[in-house]
Amino acid sequence: MEERRYLKWYNKVGYGAGDIAGNVVYALLSAFVMIFLTDTVGMNAGIVGTLIAVSKLFDGVSDIFFGSLIDKTHSRMGKARPWMFYGYFGCAVCLVAIFCIPADIGATAQYAWFFIAYTLLNAGFYTANNIAYSALTALVTKNNHERVQMGSIRFMFAFGTSMLIQTVTVGLVARFGGGAAAWRTVAVIYAVIGVITNTISVFSVRELSPEELAEDEQAPSEEVKEEKYSLADAFGLLIRNKYYLMICGSYILMQIYSATLNMGIYYMTYILKNANLLGVFSWAINIPMIIGLLFTPTLVAKFGGMYKLNLLGYTLGTAGRLGVVAAGYLGSVPLMLACTAVAAIGMSPLQGDMNALIATCSEYTYLTAGKRVDGTMYSCTSLGTKLGGGIGTALAGWLLALSGYVGAAAQQAPSVLTMLHIMYLWIPMGINLVITLVLSRLNVEQAVEEERKRHHGNGSDKRI
Repeated sequence: MEERRYLKWYNKVGYGAGDIAGNVVYALLSAFVMIFLTDTVGMNAGIVGTLIAVSKLFDGVSDIFFGSLIDKTHSRMGKARPWMFYGYFGCAVCLVAIFCIPADIGATAQYAWFFIAYTLLNAGFYTANNIAYSALTALVTKNNHERVQMGSIRFMFAFGTSMLIQTVTVGLVARFGGGAAAWRTVAVIYAVIGVITNTISVFSVRELSPEELAEDEQAPSEEVKEEKYSLADAFGLLIRNKYYLMICGSYILMQIYSATLNMGIYYMTYILKNANLLGVFSWAINIPMIIGLLFTPTLVAKFGGMYKLNLLGYTLGTAGRLGVVAAGYLGSVPLMLACTAVAAIGMSPLQGDMNALIATCSEYTYLTAGKRVDGTMYSCTSLGTKLGGGIGTALAGWLLALSGYVGAAAQQAPSVLTMLHIMYLWIPMGINLVITLVLSRLNVEQAVEEERKRHHGNGSDKRI
């Protein structure tokens, strides 16, 4: 019997457009906030890195908190869509505020301004918006193939937006005259684009009712009406699911990887002597990634699931990044670009099926604990994006400060150049290797299938 379909093509495309909104925030911050703060505002890279790291202390709690709130929300718009819609207006304001640090308020006040705006954005508004956006995958369809398609489409928009921002931002800042005022103008433009695309995404889909979500499930009917659990209970449900922990760890590492590559603006400026090469390398990453995402739904079906495809893909991704290391020391930019593309192709399946993987992980909790915690489960996407991106950016700040980096200097010390090789070549390769090892254990699809058989076998709805 063919699985029921819930979505039209325009629902999927409209939903995917929401990642334009998310990435005008994420890509701008992860690629350019550090160099804006160090070379335009004149802040110390090490202090900025520390402030970002301290800000991350708020993120873990806020992710689970907002995830739990989404699970308990009942409105005409559904559970997730209200948080996605209203949360983004705060994202837009905070994004502009980060690039509007006054020049005449003193250094301490500038650091405080950045910390407050950055924390409000990441621990508050971006969390509410991003968790809600990711949770919609499980709330608008029960068809796993459609979930994979939604994930592939959203990440095509995500990588396309990231590529565009990394390609045009340096030129836009120069066109608007350079300096702090130009950065502010660019931030305002991106914020407006984000508000528009987020609104389109919110109203492109309809959430299924609790009754529709409960059809053909094996949970007690009274649990469908209202989930009753505390924040501590929600946290307990997450940490007892080993697959959630593996997915969350992998997602954090993926975002550290992305943030580290986004810090490549320093590598391009001081090693390759051309800041505009960041855009070229962005094309080498994102075009193959988008191509891979186009084929991910088909490949998932061909491989009979996500497990083998993801593992094989990241093995290729690790080999590709090892090639980038070799090419970097050989000084061959064309070879670096080619190996970068190979790595991106290998990494694309996990990006495309991540939302479906999390939905399967949420189903595992449902089958073993009898609780539907889709919003809380999808907190790993927001947590991973913010914590991983923040750690990656903070790490870059610390390593730059440790190596003796001097903002806006025409020449950097040899220790800085050595550190830039470590940051751009070695760290991404090491991260891919660790993710590959984690994926070798992440067969949640098989675990869910075994749980289904167990429940059908004993004819009971009893939960662990």
